[in-house]
Amino acid sequence: MDAERARAFLLTLPHVAETLQWGDNLVFWVGDKTIGGKMFALINLSADAHGVISFAAGPERFAELVEVESFKPAPYLARAHWVAAERWDALRPTEWQSEFRNAHGVVFAKLAKRTRETLLSASSKQASKRSSKKSSKPARTR
Repeated sequence: MDAERARAFLLTLPHVAETLQWGDNLVFWVGDKTIGGKMFALINLSADAHGVISFAAGPERFAELVEVESFKPAPYLARAHWVAAERWDALRPTEWQSEFRNAHGVVFAKLAKRTRETLLSASSKQASKRSSKKSSKPARTR
């Protein structure tokens, strides 16, 4: 895994928005922050002491990950059960994907009810638009 592959995967998760903040940090949000979204992952594009990526782990997974070599409590966010990885090779790509899905789920569950409902209604509207476009296409004749 590397920053580009992680970014590509994170953007495939539902309701994800991306911003560039605090210098060279790609911040990934469950829902746009303007509607009450919350960040769930942060890729550090400039190598420093804060690690290559930080993400929400949840209380149980946080306790497990900080015991793994290459992981530590994330600076400024450890009290919210975030971890930081020092290297991309700390996990296999499939394990990273699992951690990212978990981070997304942990943060989605913590969103305000109104924000969750807004995101879910927007995705159901998009799904119905896609299905109506498919059904409105004329059938091909031979």
